[in-house]
Amino acid sequence: MRPSNFNGLPWLADHAWPLWLAHGIDWQRGAFHEHLDPASLKCDAPFRRLRVAARQTYVFSIAARYGVVQAKEAVALGLDFLRGPARLAEGGFAWRFDLDNRPIDRTRDLYDHAFVLLAFAAAAEVMGAEGVGADAATLLDYIAKEFVHPGGGYCESIPTSISGLAEARRQNPHMHLFEALLAASEAFGSERCFNCASDLAALFATRFFQARDDALPEYFDAALAPLREAGRFRVEPGHHYEWVWLLDRYEAAAAAMGWPVDPDLQSALQSAAEALFGFAEQHGVDPSSNLVVNGLWSNGEVSDGGFRLWPQTERLKAVARRRPDCVPGALAGLARHLAGVRPGLWIERMDACGQPIAEPAPATSLYHLTAALTDDAVIGAGRVER
Repeated sequence: MRPSNFNGLPWLADHAWPLWLAHGIDWQRGAFHEHLDPASLKCDAPFRRLRVAARQTYVFSIAARYGVVQAKEAVALGLDFLRGPARLAEGGFAWRFDLDNRPIDRTRDLYDHAFVLLAFAAAAEVMGAEGVGADAATLLDYIAKEFVHPGGGYCESIPTSISGLAEARRQNPHMHLFEALLAASEAFGSERCFNCASDLAALFATRFFQARDDALPEYFDAALAPLREAGRFRVEPGHHYEWVWLLDRYEAAAAAMGWPVDPDLQSALQSAAEALFGFAEQHGVDPSSNLVVNGLWSNGEVSDGGFRLWPQTERLKAVARRRPDCVPGALAGLARHLAGVRPGLWIERMDACGQPIAEPAPATSLYHLTAALTDDAVIGAGRVER
């Protein structure tokens, strides 16, 4: 595959979606596989995760809109899983399951609940908004009641944090909840979802984004003060790009639906998006490869010089809005993750020298690829055609 000629939507429709429909679903037991081995196309994971079920339901909802065979059946399977074994009697959704779809960890994780909401929103066009709209409303009620944090925003999980840093709070679950609320507001015409998204936009502008540094920390304390090390904090440029994309979507949704946005908030969000994009472009892109590095410090120094797939998809969505002339370079960077492997799979990680790390392709990354390569702005940039 020549990176300069990479056309993403046919790659999805002709290779990725059909391959994962054929090999990435346990049709017999009604669930999705965690990953696919590039040689055998098998999955050896002894568990299932909620986020895989939610993300794959989203993915195949998008595939169904493009008429991909069997995609609608996969959406129905995903909804059956979410409404059935995943849903807990006490409310919310379990985090992890055995291969018979029985919960083995009943932790309720905000990040994963955000993706369940996104799955319901995506499925609305395919399966009908009325049924999944009720699911989405029930989930939003649960999040509003159970996850609210006294220090602002939402708790990481119930009953305890599973972030790997017990004392830390993260912007990332809030970002994906913001994404899901925007999708739900559009799918169901829900002003309530949009207002909740507006609350998170205000939280981003006033607490998460650090104007002094022109950057977004990954980790915060209980009161949402950035966790600094020697005066600096950890940054992931992929999340900078993702927020740029989402803030653009927020503004577009408000305009399309006629919902008001506070002018001061709108101005603050526009300034923040410009700063985030500039920081990521200046410090986060390796000029020799057009690849986005995994991690930075807030002073611009690289903290993790390796390359994961998902930051490349997020840069593509952001440059399509801010710098369409950079879309070919972003596509070339993304195509490096797709070169030399079976069509429909990808290289999840490369080391700091750009060498692939041999490992299965995780199902969760198909969400990132689907969102980027079907994005209207990416398509409109002229490099990815319908």
